[in-house]
Amino acid sequence: MFQPNPILAADFYKIGHVFQYPLGTSEIYSNLTARSNKRAPLANGRYIDKVVFVGLQVFLMQFLQEQFQKLFFDKPKADVVAEFNRRNDGALGPGSVDSSHIAALHDLGYLPLEIKALPEGSLVPMGVPMLTVHNTLPEFYWLTNFIETALSAEIWKIITCATVAFEYRKLLERWAKRTGSPKDFVLWQGHDFSMRGMSGISDAAQSGMGHLFSFLGTDTIPAIEAIEKFYNGLATFVGGSVPATEHSVMCAGGMEDEKETIRHLIQDVYPSGVVSVVSDTWDFFKVVTETATELKDVILNRQPNALGLAKVVFRPDSGNPADILCGDPKAPAGSPESKGAVECLWEIFSGTETETGHKLLNQRVGLIYGDSITLERAEEIMQRLHLKGFASANVVFGIGSFTYQYLTRDTFGMAMKATSAVVNGQRRALFKDPKTDDGLKRSARGLLKVQELDNGNFVLHNDCTVEQEQTGALQTVFLNGRITKMFTIDEIRAKVNTAVDKYLLTV
Repeated sequence: MFQPNPILAADFYKIGHVFQYPLGTSEIYSNLTARSNKRAPLANGRYIDKVVFVGLQVFLMQFLQEQFQKLFFDKPKADVVAEFNRRNDGALGPGSVDSSHIAALHDLGYLPLEIKALPEGSLVPMGVPMLTVHNTLPEFYWLTNFIETALSAEIWKIITCATVAFEYRKLLERWAKRTGSPKDFVLWQGHDFSMRGMSGISDAAQSGMGHLFSFLGTDTIPAIEAIEKFYNGLATFVGGSVPATEHSVMCAGGMEDEKETIRHLIQDVYPSGVVSVVSDTWDFFKVVTETATELKDVILNRQPNALGLAKVVFRPDSGNPADILCGDPKAPAGSPESKGAVECLWEIFSGTETETGHKLLNQRVGLIYGDSITLERAEEIMQRLHLKGFASANVVFGIGSFTYQYLTRDTFGMAMKATSAVVNGQRRALFKDPKTDDGLKRSARGLLKVQELDNGNFVLHNDCTVEQEQTGALQTVFLNGRITKMFTIDEIRAKVNTAVDKYLLTV
């Protein structure tokens, strides 16, 4: 994958800022904050008001350490400076940019920055900084905000996807509690289907990591690889999947032999364990009524694997998700379409009742829906199943790029802004509050302290003294080229699980 010289991983307008600060500038102090939820997705009828802070560790390891070392510090200074000059001469004009500060950074041999951050996995309210950055040597004041472009580009997506995944987790936990579904199943009930719809493999890996902080189910292999590398994932179970068909498999068997194709798959190819069969290649409701009935004995006689599982999962992949699963009120009364897939399978395989009196399908069958699922659609499906008397665990959601790609940096107003500077030895509070804005772009000011309250919430204090800034919940994670604090997948998941448990006490 393309990895540019990290000193050129920036917007062009960053190139000239080194010359634009006032003479005598010796420090720039900035922060990264989710400023607003007014463009956020709806979750349970409200806008998401906190973000899950994750992903900084990936940026520190991959960009500030690996890429800077390999593609900047380890290369001859003459080559690095020549590359910097060539790029800027070609775009901005010959000799338009002095590169002496780039040469000086190369001579130094490390990045003179201190980054402080909240613990990864923290739930952070809108308007509260997740991290701060400042230079540790006065001549490199320009470096603080020079890395803004790369930092923002690399972590806004994983934070945003982790936050949306957390909302799915809360939604599914709430309905599991309400309908008596097994709590452990929720970890597998949200399954990442998004990879093919993301903006490249790196994007899929980052988005998929965000998903895996809340769930175990994924089809995004690079996300597991990334967590193993960046979050000590080799020491724990990161994520998993099940064998599954696609339409080419079903079509290759022929429409007239669809039943035989399914039988061959669930009896000969996969005689035990979980197998997912895409079932709408031609006539989905025929599959979950006639075909399922004809293969009932085969399905019930499949043997459990080492994990005790022997489930055939039918996957609809078109139509209105809520109507397909729960029944279409406009369909003829008594038709399979009016009943919905869950009720059709219940009539064939029956099942058990949960503690709350909801119907849970026989453990040998299930359903997964992965076409255009959103938080709102998932909520509607859970609500409609509940009203029909069915437990939430009858359905797994394939959460795809319709959820994880329909996001932008503006979803939570993510921005890195400078709030303090030292000029000629005097500290100045920096802030913006445009009269033409609606308040979204109003920034914090001065040195910042983030305080963690007894209830686990975070609050921001502006205009702090140097001594006050040294206290609080923001802790040094990167100093002068070295990572000083690392977090594991287990630590992050523990924070997510604690937040889920607190949430369940309120619903």
